[in-house]
Amino acid sequence: MTTADGSPWWRGAVIYQVYPRSFADGDGDGIGDVAGIRSRLDHLAALGVDAIWFSPWYPSPMADAGYDVADYRDIDPVFGTLAEVEALIAEAHALGIRSIVDVVPNHCSDAHPWFQAALAGGPGAPERDLFWFRPGRGPNGDQRPTDWVGEFGGETWTRTTNPDGTPGDWYLHLFTAEQPDFNWDHPRVRTEFEDVLRFWFDRGVDGIRIDSAGLLVKDGTLPETRPDRPHPFRDLDGVHEIYRAWRRVADSYPGDRALIGEVWMPDRQRFANYLRPDELHAAFNFDFLGCAWDASALRESIDGTLSAHALVGAPATWVLSNHDVTRHVTRYGRADTTFSFATKREGTPTDLELGTRRARAAALLSLSLPGAAYVYQGEELGLYEVEDIPYAQRQDPMWERSGRVDPGRDGCRVPLPWSGDEPPFGFSPDGAAAPWLPQPADWKDRTVQAQTGDPNSMLELYRAAIRARRAEPALGDGGLSWLPAPDGVLAFSRGGGFRCLVNLSDAPVPLPADGELVLASGPLDDGLLPPDTAVWLRAAHAPEESDPT
Repeated sequence: MTTADGSPWWRGAVIYQVYPRSFADGDGDGIGDVAGIRSRLDHLAALGVDAIWFSPWYPSPMADAGYDVADYRDIDPVFGTLAEVEALIAEAHALGIRSIVDVVPNHCSDAHPWFQAALAGGPGAPERDLFWFRPGRGPNGDQRPTDWVGEFGGETWTRTTNPDGTPGDWYLHLFTAEQPDFNWDHPRVRTEFEDVLRFWFDRGVDGIRIDSAGLLVKDGTLPETRPDRPHPFRDLDGVHEIYRAWRRVADSYPGDRALIGEVWMPDRQRFANYLRPDELHAAFNFDFLGCAWDASALRESIDGTLSAHALVGAPATWVLSNHDVTRHVTRYGRADTTFSFATKREGTPTDLELGTRRARAAALLSLSLPGAAYVYQGEELGLYEVEDIPYAQRQDPMWERSGRVDPGRDGCRVPLPWSGDEPPFGFSPDGAAAPWLPQPADWKDRTVQAQTGDPNSMLELYRAAIRARRAEPALGDGGLSWLPAPDGVLAFSRGGGFRCLVNLSDAPVPLPADGELVLASGPLDDGLLPPDTAVWLRAAHAPEESDPT
């Protein structure tokens, strides 16, 4: 399946992320599920998205919200059945919407059959070679093999108990102790995941999103982390052969099957290495996601992104929020508008009115840049980060593992509001259990029902923008040319007379006299573009283009 112009769909798609636990609850247990997703496909069709990325829905003890996978070829009963997923994929295809499933290759659940066999077999069990079992340091082996710090903070090794009750070896887990890391040096691990890809491609999925894509390969000598040598488990060169093998699998199927990596990589050249023509098709642009709401910083991020992708012929991606980060309505209302796990703290003040105004402008910016755009569920409703979840109801292990310094990711995972004036806002059917995380009462003004038909709502802005993007030949994949603009203003052309202007300064600026308004993120002021506002314009004649990227 390609687009009307013959290019692969993933080069310019609008992709919507569904976090299944929080999208819609079909069976009334307070947890989102496949039945709920199927019942709300009309919302995604009306929004106009090209594809849906589904966060993990596999059988799991849920130590990390499903990213601890016990079986990569089935569906957890809390979400439904594999037959329901197959029906969902077919129903989405009938609406012209493609499907992307999440594969978690760095680690599995400690309930995975391989790991259970590794524990039961004790030292010498062949299954232990599929993971990172190592003896401890010290005379009694009671010291961790390394002092590596985990991706959630905290320790990365847990000691086992041998079948006879004696203390045993340690196993590596870059995330929680319930998520043992696979040993990707073992050919059985590589063969297994290539088969997992085929399993899902055989069921009609159009793409695979790869979790923690840069972490798979480890330095088997287990060196400690030092700034003067390569990191022992991040972005090691050996990871690229894995993705070359995966690309061969994807390319063996018809229909432009895509591999999309979660690659947290500050070095743009190293990031681009994952997107070489025989590796991944695309990767998430975290540089743009974490960028400050500042014209010069955003332009540098955009230029750097496009330059790095051009080196390997890959399309850029533009992401504002996802299931791991503070929602951008909240971030953009703060004194520090960047995002970093290292600086995320509870109790940070935010101005939601300001954040919402900037989020509206950011929507037009991200949807008009060259490449693919991602929309995280609820972003189209203008949802903010829920930061007052009672401690007893928090479920994200990041909160506990950080010593309760990082508030965790529950706040961006609160169930969506669909309709009505009080929780659960149509998330669950009448008489259902309470949603798994509490919804704010004032979300009554941000439901799909409340926003539908309101021309000033965030939802109608997204619908109009995606509809205009589909109709505008210059948008999606392609090039960009910067236009002259006042300080604090981003202005660029995508060709064919299409222009985007974003005012990030603190004063209104004049709009071009020859521009026909296509869409604005907020009210204009008698021919002026107010601060924190974006517009799409179409010129009667194509403008002079400069500084092409």
